[in-house]
Amino acid sequence: MKYIEYKTEEAMHEINMKSLPYKYDLNIYRGCTHECKYCYAYYSQKSLRDLGEANDIIVKTNIVEVLERELAAPTWERKVVNIGGVCDSYQQCEANYKYMPDILRLMIKYKTPVIISTKSDLILRDIDLIDELASVTYVNIPVCITTVDPNISKKVEPGAVSPEKRFEVLKELSKTKAYTGFHVMPIIPILADDNETLETMCKWAKEAEVTYMLTGILYMSGGIRKRFMNFIKEEFPEHYDAFNKLYPKGAADPEYKSNLHERFNILKEKYNINTSYAKFLPKNHK
Repeated sequence: MKYIEYKTEEAMHEINMKSLPYKYDLNIYRGCTHECKYCYAYYSQKSLRDLGEANDIIVKTNIVEVLERELAAPTWERKVVNIGGVCDSYQQCEANYKYMPDILRLMIKYKTPVIISTKSDLILRDIDLIDELASVTYVNIPVCITTVDPNISKKVEPGAVSPEKRFEVLKELSKTKAYTGFHVMPIIPILADDNETLETMCKWAKEAEVTYMLTGILYMSGGIRKRFMNFIKEEFPEHYDAFNKLYPKGAADPEYKSNLHERFNILKEKYNINTSYAKFLPKNHK
């Protein structure tokens, strides 16, 4: 893996999908050091992949200047910007590049609402800026936790911080004015779908006083299935046949999915956890 510095012509990319709670996507980096084995974005990097190898991280070194030009435009309508749609903006290299503080200052200056998803505790470095931004506009910070077992996490998401640290991040962020989300996305069958794991996640969500919780089962479309199944074969060979049976194609067996969602919903009701973020969205988010 190496870092390739790149001058971008565009900071924010417009997305026309009604199902999404945001209108624009902003990615400082292309590629991610978390190396999540289920990553849907791994095969979406082709537009810049000619700049390096598959695992290289492309760094948009002029992202701050380009972003200010776009936010300062008289046509800018302050729609919700999703920061980090195909990467984690707080992945390891952000500790050195330090683009996020300047980006947050711009969002404060132009009162632009944001969503920032992460699996990193580096976000706490900028907690004061996040709180300041949330004082003037909508801020939603979902933290993704896919298992409570640090050993499984270390294999499935080798570059991300431990589940316990992500839980601590949620507790700290919930003290700010920002909305916080507990994302169990994806729910990983067999490795992290037992009742004890699901209930622990709900307990954590309750203790962290998150605004909402979202869940979604692993989906293996395109090249993701081959990559993930190779990972299972190498790291969890005892579960390889079960995964093959459960996933004849990209989607899990419907009966399994129904049962899993039913078990999770019972637990979310037990802990009185809100499962919708829609009512918190600003009116002009699209």
